[in-house]
Amino acid sequence: MASTSPPLKDELDIVIPTIRNLDFLEMWRPFFQPYHLIIVQDGDPSKSIMDSACRCFGYMISKKKYIYTIDDDCFVAKDPSGKDINALEQHIKNLLCPSTPFFFNTLYEPFRDGADFVRGYPFSLREGVPTAASHGLWLNIPDYDAPTQLVKPLERNSRYVDTVLTIPKGTLFPMCGMNLAFDRDLIGPAMYFGLMGDGQPIGRYDDMWAGWCCKVICDHLGLGIKTGLPYIYHSKASNPFVNLKKEYKGIFWQEEIIPFFQTLTLSKESTSVQKCYIELARLVKEKLGTIDPYFLKLSEAMVTWIEAWDELNPPTKHSSK
Repeated sequence: MASTSPPLKDELDIVIPTIRNLDFLEMWRPFFQPYHLIIVQDGDPSKSIMDSACRCFGYMISKKKYIYTIDDDCFVAKDPSGKDINALEQHIKNLLCPSTPFFFNTLYEPFRDGADFVRGYPFSLREGVPTAASHGLWLNIPDYDAPTQLVKPLERNSRYVDTVLTIPKGTLFPMCGMNLAFDRDLIGPAMYFGLMGDGQPIGRYDDMWAGWCCKVICDHLGLGIKTGLPYIYHSKASNPFVNLKKEYKGIFWQEEIIPFFQTLTLSKESTSVQKCYIELARLVKEKLGTIDPYFLKLSEAMVTWIEAWDELNPPTKHSSK
């Protein structure tokens, strides 16, 4: 029997930010070998300069429709039966399957084998909408903030939940960038991981910021984001004291940032991701600029990001100017 071609073999790039060697990729070889990899080196290998936010450079220069990004301390996880999990394959399934953000299905993902839409689910919404992003999870080391790390230093996640669900419209979520896939054509221009790292007053909020921006834009444009499967094995806990220094201001600022995202309304004129993001940058300047001058710089950087994106990526149907 002829072997089947890997899904999206010529349509997907794998982006990995790293300050370490790439030995961990050997474990992923059976799953990653057919695909093109973009390795983003975080400055001087002896120390982290730019934060893992540097991964978004790979998003910008990619010429593929889909992106899968994974951290260099993430290994292949095993499902409850002991079988290696092909995380990339599951992400692809999620991305190629519609999302249902407008009405919650109590059987979770209605398009999985053995599931469907339950009684009472509106037929007019059963086609779903395009899926812009697939947010995977992690076994072993949980993705905690520094205060939680300090309180629960020995806690490990061993709970494998076999489900995928669409995050409802109007609901924000904490997006973790260590096991994430997305459709560049649908949401790529919004996947900017912000001003983070050396010289900035905040760190470890790069993926959070991108997630909040992406979610409000997806809600506005009628796109979906899924979370749940697949799992990876997160092997290394970062230093909670270093993390606290990076997160300190963000922990306070997010109490104002979250309400900002929860209450903002994008205009009808914002009909593309780029237009949404430029409008969002203006609102960041107006509404968050009073918190700290950092947000004024961030607003300018968001505009610069879109200008650079458009220069490197000719407009498409979903991401036209």
